[in-house]
Amino acid sequence: MNKLRYIFPNAFTSLNFMLGVFAICWATGSFDTITAPGTDYIRMSAYFILLCVLFDKLDGFAARLVNASSEFGAQFDSLADLIAFGIAPAFCIFYTYRGFAPNWFQSHFALLIVVFSIYVLCAAMRLAKYNAMDSDTYHHHFSGVPSTFAGAINAITIVFFKSRGLFDGAESAALYLPVAILFVTGILMVSPLFLPKLQPRKNKLFNTAQAVLIVITYFCAFFFVTDTIPFLYEYLLLLVGGYLVIGLAIGLINRKKIIAEAKAEKEKAA
Repeated sequence: MNKLRYIFPNAFTSLNFMLGVFAICWATGSFDTITAPGTDYIRMSAYFILLCVLFDKLDGFAARLVNASSEFGAQFDSLADLIAFGIAPAFCIFYTYRGFAPNWFQSHFALLIVVFSIYVLCAAMRLAKYNAMDSDTYHHHFSGVPSTFAGAINAITIVFFKSRGLFDGAESAALYLPVAILFVTGILMVSPLFLPKLQPRKNKLFNTAQAVLIVITYFCAFFFVTDTIPFLYEYLLLLVGGYLVIGLAIGLINRKKIIAEAKAEKEKAA
């Protein structure tokens, strides 16, 4: 009976895993024959990736709720994250170029393959590094950009550029932008930079503002697949991009302090 409680958190991990798989199916056009004509399969792929972002913490919350944390759950969660935030965003971008800029795709195929590979490998290394070394080292900061944020940025970015007509200009220099963002976010995942975690602070006003922004972001992400909210892509990009830029800058400024505090906590625990 005790083992049954592990089903609850692993069910959420399974959901994220399958959403990531379905995001890949959407990106590659595997669902074309069973969807309505005119369905934007790239936006659907990005939407499924964002759903994975929204549900990402539910398995951990469920595990703590029923006291069902396990090594299996941690490894399964990392595998689901690799699918949802590593492989799916890379496929989404790769197949956007393949479907909507075929000439550019052919002439820059080597570049796309290299960046695709770097991003997926960096996501895998980021998740392995977190499980092996970082999960209990830094309590208030991420070491490297989490795969969750990297996946979200790339999913939102490709839909934003596509909706703004980037792929209408077959030889536009701007076509390098999504590829560059994919490359940079991949490198940031394995970088030694620190990013403050979204968690309660001493400042009540800051906590209130943070909570409000999170609620609004969840609301907007759920409606990502519709056209009902104006400037939806811009808001999400500004929020996620701003958090990363400002957060990484703060982490860089406080780098020595963060490392010293982690070292002191480790020595105290020993």
